[in-house]
Amino acid sequence: METKRVIYNTPEHKVVFFEELTPASAVQANQVLIIHKDEGMLLDPGGHKVFSKLLSDISLYVPPTQIKYIFLSHQDPDIVASINGWLMTTKAVAYISKLWIRFLPHFGLDSQLEDRVVPIDDRGTTIVLGGDCKLLVLPAHFLHSEGNFQLYDPCSKILFSGDLGASLGQDYFFVEDFDSHIKYMEGFHKRYMASNKILRFWANMVRQLDIEMIVPQHGAIFKGKEMVNKFIEWVENLQVGIDLLTQENYSLPV
Repeated sequence: METKRVIYNTPEHKVVFFEELTPASAVQANQVLIIHKDEGMLLDPGGHKVFSKLLSDISLYVPPTQIKYIFLSHQDPDIVASINGWLMTTKAVAYISKLWIRFLPHFGLDSQLEDRVVPIDDRGTTIVLGGDCKLLVLPAHFLHSEGNFQLYDPCSKILFSGDLGASLGQDYFFVEDFDSHIKYMEGFHKRYMASNKILRFWANMVRQLDIEMIVPQHGAIFKGKEMVNKFIEWVENLQVGIDLLTQENYSLPV
């Protein structure tokens, strides 16, 4: 299976998607490289076993020395476990929620590299890539992490949605039949997302953006406004997390 694809490509702006670098026993996870005017940003770079292969693949598109930023949507190991290696082999600055800064040393972050990790305030921020591409770091708290962010790239009109929109087990790259795709998403979202209230807040926020593609951290991509809107409408009305809990979920074990 192809492990990397350029999903957006203009003379000044490129988005490269990596999908099959994780070992078979681990949860599948996607990594993304954004390049704008020879500056790179790496999104959710993954764990230790992904590091060497991803570093090699990225070098086909941009020298690692030109990776300026690393974006960490939240604290899960399939996102941050390799952070020490990336900060050692690049000059990049890493962004993560202020809630998770003090957890990174538990993944082996060297104390001499800690000053290159920038805490993101709960309201989010903007990051300028290549001098004029203003990326939006969007709050997505409790979807699923307490300190969770997504990234919107206005140059490609792609929303990188982290675990929201994740699918597991499908064998295709782009979602073509949304209704058939639901079965690969539903169980994950009902268990990992916090509540419908948060999903409605998220839907209200992202509808203000011009989105041509939603790229989750796991599974297939939603491409085109019709598919993007179908996903937003689906999660906006989905009962998840605490919506589904009852006292029976909090009973003493037999």
